[in-house]
Amino acid sequence: MALKRTPKTLFSLDPTFLCHSGDISATVSRMKSLISNEILSWKQFHPENLTMVTEFLLLGFSNLQELQFVLFAIFFCLYIIILCGNITVVTVIFLEHKLHTPMYFFLGVLSVSETCYTFVILPKMLLNLLSMLRTISLTSCAVQMFFFLSFAINNCLLLGVMGYDRFAAICHPLRYPVLMNWMVCKLLAATCGVSGCLISMVGTTLVFILPFCNSNKINQYFCDISPLIHLACGDTHVNEMIIFVCGVLVLVVPLIFVCISYSFIVRTILRIPSTEGKQKAFSTCASHLIVVIVHYGCASFVYLRPSSKVTSDKDQLVTVIYTVITPLLNPMVYSLRNRDVQIAIREVIIGGRLSHKIL
Repeated sequence: MALKRTPKTLFSLDPTFLCHSGDISATVSRMKSLISNEILSWKQFHPENLTMVTEFLLLGFSNLQELQFVLFAIFFCLYIIILCGNITVVTVIFLEHKLHTPMYFFLGVLSVSETCYTFVILPKMLLNLLSMLRTISLTSCAVQMFFFLSFAINNCLLLGVMGYDRFAAICHPLRYPVLMNWMVCKLLAATCGVSGCLISMVGTTLVFILPFCNSNKINQYFCDISPLIHLACGDTHVNEMIIFVCGVLVLVVPLIFVCISYSFIVRTILRIPSTEGKQKAFSTCASHLIVVIVHYGCASFVYLRPSSKVTSDKDQLVTVIYTVITPLLNPMVYSLRNRDVQIAIREVIIGGRLSHKIL
């Protein structure tokens, strides 16, 4: 037998091969064995032999047929609570001049970012829970991934900046007005936003330059990196490595920064003479750290691992934590539990009622 490549076909056979074989089934088996010994890159196939994917099917929660309406009701209520919480925080911070400080400025930016973050994912997920047609076009999938990653990265970086802000306020109170002046605050917020867009553009490009010519079924309720790379054809090792490095920069570095900041904060709190003051400070720091660790931990579980780990139902549960539960907790933990915010909310409501009566 002579196995060779030709410009138009994958291989050609010497006619004497079939004559001496005698058994066609044995011939076919030997042909398959020879072909399987040589791995071909997707670039070596002709475009006409590939069926490229133009849309994807989002399979998230499709295995829970009986619970579709229950899940819709639960996620819809959670989404409304997230919107109301974040809109309340942003409105109160904007209207109440007492809250025009760096800490509340970053809380307001975080609330705006999380409102957009959930808006990119949850409406489509809610629609899919009520629909049998769960498709999304290739372009729409890329757009969703870009904006999701942009706001997600922005949130991660903002949490790191907020940790530094608390460190400067508690550990260096006299230098705080200089360390965190308004120019610095705006520059840090803008840096987080621009970095989120740039890193998201890199990640989205690395995913969608790959050809999708196999299955179009995404085992997730939105277009995420891991399940999409798993569907891609060809060699994805370089793409995965770059995405992994970006993930470390976005998740691990800010988490370490937050932990170091809070370690200095705890050391400063221990020097407070008042026991009541210590308990209040520790309660606030503990709640902040729990939210941060849950957010970074769940995101790291999904993104800082090889794509060979196929997305499972456990991954969908973990994803729900950092796409739904964490945005639900952030306004409560960082803002609505704060006494100053509670007083500001009452003043805004009372002020609105009084102005309404006067009018």
